[in-house]
Amino acid sequence: MSTTTLDLNCDMGEGFGAYTMGNDVDLLDHVTSANIACGFHAGDPPTMRRVVTTALAKGVKVGAHPGLPDLQGFGRRVMQVSPADAYAMVVYQVGALMGFAQAAGGRLNHVKPHGALYNMAVKDRKLADALAQAVRDVDPTLVFFGLAGSEMIRAAEAAGLQAAAEVFADRSYQDDGSLSPRGTPGAMIEDAGQALAQVRQMLGGSVRALSGKTVPLRADTLCIHGDQPGALEFAQTLRTALQADGVLLRAPRPAGPRADTEGLRIE
Repeated sequence: MSTTTLDLNCDMGEGFGAYTMGNDVDLLDHVTSANIACGFHAGDPPTMRRVVTTALAKGVKVGAHPGLPDLQGFGRRVMQVSPADAYAMVVYQVGALMGFAQAAGGRLNHVKPHGALYNMAVKDRKLADALAQAVRDVDPTLVFFGLAGSEMIRAAEAAGLQAAAEVFADRSYQDDGSLSPRGTPGAMIEDAGQALAQVRQMLGGSVRALSGKTVPLRADTLCIHGDQPGALEFAQTLRTALQADGVLLRAPRPAGPRADTEGLRIE
């Protein structure tokens, strides 16, 4: 009988200047991948360095979390950007975080677009292709995180990248497999029991949309939002329950000769 494997990823490093957001240090004890803001939607160089260093010390895989240049809107406001502009933004941000990872003696493991950039690329294949190409051109061994069943996954695979299909415990789904827009009734799942039930269903290969429709999907990595209220308790509850279910919690590893050569703890 094969063992179910799942990555627990968390968006973090989202404070900047005098502002802090989320409990990054403690959350890193409960996740297997960290998606670290790169200064466009949140984060700044000292924060990037601190979170990268802490994550590597705890054996958590480090990934870049590039977003739109929108600090005031936290990268969650739609902006009209061309594929060429999006490509340049992603190369710039991934390169910046890669530098901090290498300076700390580690390696960048993956890239996960943030917020509106992510949601736009879910359905816009030209934009998704630009994001995937940017990641490939920086380092073709990086894992590309994208919404399960979306254009992001198809674009990453077409570019020859290893793609990790991402699912969400704290978000509801639409009939087409996309996330319910923030601010709409039922978009956010705040009850830990309901979230855990959704995760268990997704590990079985499907999710129930708000309409009641069953939507098939693949679950490689599960997102925990570091900025949500009670994020630490949420992460603890999910990790404990999944381990009790016999799920192996482990980050996706890049294929090829560089896999697991960083000298970090293997989960």
